[in-house]
Amino acid sequence: MTDVRPHDASEGVLHTLFRSDQGGHEQVVLCQDRESGLKAVIAVHDSSLGPALGGTRFYPYASEEAAVLDALNLSRGMSYKNALAGLPHGGGKAVIIGDPETVKSEQLLLAYGRFVASLGGRYVTACDVGTYVQDMDVVARTCRWTTGRSPENGGAGDSSVLTAFGVFQGMRAAAQATWGEPTLRGRRVGVAGVGKVGHHLVEHLVQDGAEVVITDVRAEAVERIAARHPGVTTVATADILVRSPLDVYAPCALGGALDDGTVKALTASVVCGAANNQLAHPGVEKDLADRGVLYAPDYVVNAGGVIQVADELNGFDFDRAKAKANEIFATTLAIFDRAKADGIPPAVAADRIAEQRMAEARAAAER
Repeated sequence: MTDVRPHDASEGVLHTLFRSDQGGHEQVVLCQDRESGLKAVIAVHDSSLGPALGGTRFYPYASEEAAVLDALNLSRGMSYKNALAGLPHGGGKAVIIGDPETVKSEQLLLAYGRFVASLGGRYVTACDVGTYVQDMDVVARTCRWTTGRSPENGGAGDSSVLTAFGVFQGMRAAAQATWGEPTLRGRRVGVAGVGKVGHHLVEHLVQDGAEVVITDVRAEAVERIAARHPGVTTVATADILVRSPLDVYAPCALGGALDDGTVKALTASVVCGAANNQLAHPGVEKDLADRGVLYAPDYVVNAGGVIQVADELNGFDFDRAKAKANEIFATTLAIFDRAKADGIPPAVAADRIAEQRMAEARAAAER
């Protein structure tokens, strides 16, 4: 059942909510607090495996419809991510509409926390694009179902550390499947987006002996990496990076990076990155496979962050969370094996495994 409250939804928003291809969400809450200016969407996709867990994205969407659609897509992805990560959580996601640089305030975050709290634990929130540890500390003042907090406030801190670690493990698995060795040493890896997660990924790659090429829409992010690692090559845009000679392409910014044009231009043999929802539309996964490009499903390899915040709910232990994130290597290899055995793209194999786990949980609950 979709729950729309308390904001009056426009006809376009309602159309987006009830489209049959949105994956059967259990609950969608439209939030508005006029005093703080908060406009947000909280989407609970599936709670078969446990309370929905997923981050809060703060972004200047072009419309409310766009925000709702993003929340629906992202929350569905979290269901699959949490299932394949072996976590006792379903999938949820929240988006706050607006430019975080101009509209984010303590009052707004506190109001958002009250909306999350009103769900009584059905949804557990964390950081995402546009939100940070300090923001979750504020949200936690009005909502106990908040993770991604600072260590000083009982949390685990920055989840991007284990997100990057997990992506690196997935990349190692892709290297094993493609070249027979679980290392990127001597491979040319292009990283598009060197922000919260991307810059940690670059550290792993440099330490592993990879030849790294980077780009980012923010010049300061590129300059920071270049200053720390003079051997890293920089290019002006993701479009140039994709067309450069690469062994691995790592999209680590916003979603939709793998569209028809990108797939045709790719020189890399492997795609493995941190960005969510990398496939611009259904069918891209088949196009990649047809071109002989091994795609490591994004929601599998970037699960390190959600593994970290899930561990926070049990009293955070970094070594325990890192050991869990290390399992991404074996999970990714298993997906590649399933894809090869069934003659399907890895993205389809991952979906099937996740759907099977959720279905088994639902069946067990009904018995």
